[in-house]
Amino acid sequence: MAECAFCGIVSGEIQAHVVLDDGAFVGFLDARPVFKGHVLLVPREHVETLPDLPAGLREGFLAAAQQLAVAVKEALGAQGSFVAMNNTVSQSVPHLHMHVVPRTKGDGLRGFFWPRTKYADGEAAEYAARLRAVLDS
Repeated sequence: MAECAFCGIVSGEIQAHVVLDDGAFVGFLDARPVFKGHVLLVPREHVETLPDLPAGLREGFLAAAQQLAVAVKEALGAQGSFVAMNNTVSQSVPHLHMHVVPRTKGDGLRGFFWPRTKYADGEAAEYAARLRAVLDS
C-alpha cells in the first residue's frame, strides 16, 4: 500500500531502526517511543487490524512478539514489558502493529497515558543494535 508509512518501512523506502526481520514480520524502533527501546512489530503484508490478520500469520505474530518481549529485558535491562495494540481507534497508522515497550518498576507509566520521549543523535541505532544482538543469539 503506497501511502502506508509502515509498508514504506517494510519495503525499505522509509528509514527505520529495524531490530527484527524474520520474513513475515518486521520489528523496528518507534520514532516517538514511550521509553527508549520501544519496538513496533508489524506483519510484512499490509493488514489493518487484528481481526484482519490471516490465520496463517497469527502464531508467528505472537511468537515474534514473545521474542521482542524477551529481547527488551535482556538487551536493555528492563524488568518487564508492556505489550499492546490498538484496532482502528487510537491506531496512528492503519497497519496492524504491536507495541513492545520496556518497563521498569517506578518508570512512571500509568494506565493508558503514554508520554513520549526522543532519542538523542545516534542513540536509536545503539538501542536497535542491542536488541538485534539478543534476537540474533
